[in-house]
Amino acid sequence: MSIEDSANISTQSRGTRWGERGTAAATIAAALTFEQVTRFFSKKYAVQDFSLSIAPGEIVCLLGPSGCGKTTLLRIAAGIEHPTSGRILLNGQEVSGPARYVPPEKRSVGLMFQDFALFPHLTIVENVAFGLKALDSQDARKEACAALERVGLSGYAEDYPHVLSGGEQQRVALARAIAPRPSVLLMDEPFSGLDARLRENLREETSVLLKETRATCMIVTHHAEEAMRMGDRIAIMRHGRLVQVGPAKELYATPSSIYVARMFSDINEISCQVKGGVVETPLGRFSGRALSDGEGILCVRQRALKIVNPDEGRLGRVLGSKFLGDAALLEIAVEGLDSTLLARVREEEAPEIGAEIGVKVDPDRVLIFDQTMDNGPADPVTGVN
Repeated sequence: MSIEDSANISTQSRGTRWGERGTAAATIAAALTFEQVTRFFSKKYAVQDFSLSIAPGEIVCLLGPSGCGKTTLLRIAAGIEHPTSGRILLNGQEVSGPARYVPPEKRSVGLMFQDFALFPHLTIVENVAFGLKALDSQDARKEACAALERVGLSGYAEDYPHVLSGGEQQRVALARAIAPRPSVLLMDEPFSGLDARLRENLREETSVLLKETRATCMIVTHHAEEAMRMGDRIAIMRHGRLVQVGPAKELYATPSSIYVARMFSDINEISCQVKGGVVETPLGRFSGRALSDGEGILCVRQRALKIVNPDEGRLGRVLGSKFLGDAALLEIAVEGLDSTLLARVREEEAPEIGAEIGVKVDPDRVLIFDQTMDNGPADPVTGVN
C-alpha cells in the first residue's frame, strides 16, 4: 500500500462525509451597511465613497482584480482598519465612523483570512475554540468540537495544523469562524490557495454551511464563477469604487459597462458606428437605441457566435481550432472585419481548419457600449463563458 493510500484511509477513518455531518448552529443575522466609506493610505485611495447595504442573512460577493480595495473593505467591516471617512453600521448602529468605534471583538463579526491563519502551536480544537473567550474552557471546547463535527474533522481535534492538507486547514478555519455564531461572517478569498477540484468541492460545502448558519456574509473573490455560484448578489469593484451591484444573472445580461462585461466572459470587441439608434456591422444590424450617435463597441460573447452553412450567414473561414475537452475554441476570419473572432462550439461540431463557414449572431445576445465610456484594458479577473 502506498503512503498516499494510507493517508487517504487515515483521513476517511477520522473524518465524516459532508452529508453525514450534523447541522451548524444558526445565528441571529445582522444587516451590514457601508455609508460613503473612504480609506486613504499615504498618497493613494484604497476605497472611495463606497456605499452598500447587505440584508440580514444575505451573501454578497465582492468581485474585482487585485488591488481594487476588496480586502480593505473587509478589514474595515471587521474593525481591523479604520475608515478615513464614512460609516459602518450593524443593524443600523454605527460601529466605525466619526461618532463611534466598536472594537472587533465586540462586533459579533467572524473573519476568515485568505491564508487560514491557524496557530501552529495550538491543537485543532484549541484553534477553533480560540475566539470563544466569553465561555469557560469546558463550554468553549464543546462548541469547538461541535463546529469541527460539522466540517467533518472531529477526528483531528487533538492534532496540530501541520498534519492537515490545505483543504482540511480551510475547513478548520471555517469551523473557527462559525464557532462563535457571528451575526456577520467575512471571508477573504477563502478558496484561492486550493487546486481546482478541491476548490469546487469546498465551495459547495461552504455554501451549504452558510445557509445553515444564516449569518450575513461578505465574500471577497477575484473569480467571477465563484461569485456567481455563491453570492445572492455580486458587488463589482474597480479602483476602490463600487461599479455595479446586483444578482449574477442581471450583471451578466445587462452589464453597466464593458469593464463589467469582461468580468463575466471572454468577448469579441468590434468597433462600430451608432446612427439613429441603429448599429451596422459586417455581422448584421443591431439596435443601439440607448446610445447617442457616434463611435461604439459591439461585444459578442464567444458562445453567442453560431456556425452555420456558408449561405446562411456571414462568410468566414476557420483559421485555427483549439481542443478544450467538450468544447473547441475557433479562430475565424469574417468577411468585412479587420480582426478575427473567437467562437466556442461543441467539440464534435467544430469544422476543420481552413473550412468555409457561415457566422450568425443572435441580436438579443450582443452588448453595445459607447466608445467614450471607460474602456481601458481588461483587468486580470478570471471570467466565465
